[in-house]
Amino acid sequence: MVKTNSIYTGLPTTIFEAMSRLAREHNAINLGQGFPDTDGPEDVRRVAAEALLGKSNQYPPMLGVPELRQAVATANKRFYGLEVDWQSEVLVTSGATEALSDCMAALLEPGDEVVVFEPLYDCYLPLIRRAGAIPKFVRLSPPEWRLDPAALEAAFSPRTKAVLLNNPLNPAAKVFGADELALLAKLIVAHDAIAICDEVYEHIVFDGAKHLPLMTLPGMRERTVRLGSAGKTLSLTGWKVGYATAAKALLDPIAKAHQFTTFTTPPNLQHAVAYGLSKDDSYYSSLIETLAAKRDRFGAGLAALGYDVVPCASTYFIVADISRHTSLDDAEYCKKLTIEAGVAAVPLSAFYEGAGPRNFIRFCFSKRDEVLDEALLRLKTRALGSAA
Repeated sequence: MVKTNSIYTGLPTTIFEAMSRLAREHNAINLGQGFPDTDGPEDVRRVAAEALLGKSNQYPPMLGVPELRQAVATANKRFYGLEVDWQSEVLVTSGATEALSDCMAALLEPGDEVVVFEPLYDCYLPLIRRAGAIPKFVRLSPPEWRLDPAALEAAFSPRTKAVLLNNPLNPAAKVFGADELALLAKLIVAHDAIAICDEVYEHIVFDGAKHLPLMTLPGMRERTVRLGSAGKTLSLTGWKVGYATAAKALLDPIAKAHQFTTFTTPPNLQHAVAYGLSKDDSYYSSLIETLAAKRDRFGAGLAALGYDVVPCASTYFIVADISRHTSLDDAEYCKKLTIEAGVAAVPLSAFYEGAGPRNFIRFCFSKRDEVLDEALLRLKTRALGSAA
């Protein structure tokens, strides 16, 4: 038998793809996978089209085109007061997932421990383990998603090399509070560790709250890698343009991993993202207002159907407790909803390594209002009374 890598061999298909396939098979509304169903700003797309025809389509600089690296540095200053050297502290990647992969390959050694928070995005564990490192779990339990200080402290050890923080946190729509981040920063500094911060939803934070990067806290500027995504900020997920910001000593090895992974990202898309990141405040406030309205619209509809809706502070996602609807677990219930109600969601237990809660499901609300309304109508007329 041919021998292959043990981490990826037999790894199941991602839950997003599995539910999307089921949704296509049954002509269901797909509220499982996290992407908008309308394209991003037309002016940004037009810049990409014009750059495709009017600018070079050959290899751009490996770190990224200067315009985009400058735009990322400017955004760090504009939104968070961070002074960033665009020439030595910014790297453009083919999506934030590539940036995560580069970080794991470049910063981790076999036997290192990495603190992670459950529920977690599904690529984290394979990337950590492929680097030979060991994940140490800190569980956040619904519906409050509170961080237990004792559990956090217990996850650190003399072998802790890094903390992988997703803030805002994708599966749970949680925004970590200033006190939680302060404790985390204190522990990272005390253990001389690195913070890898997946902050792709940084500009989608609701109810007047503001994103606080861990990099801005005392002692964290030189030991933090901050990852962003044009896919989320500009609603252009298919472009796969991400960026990493870090001190030169951290960014240099990450850039080497990038060099031998993708080497570069389409230059016309980079030029367009540079333009998009410089949009005025009205763009960013409109993005938040539009998505908050969709959250409220869909959340109110779910509540009216008898679901217990978990508070949603950020992201594209809203979580609902199915306990009052069914005795099925979350995975079985999601399949039943997809097949019988024609609405696809994702079981929250898919975002846990071990035995996670089995009574919560996650919907994506970054869709057109008429799609959300039709999904609610289907849930009302097809699912209730038949899902138990």
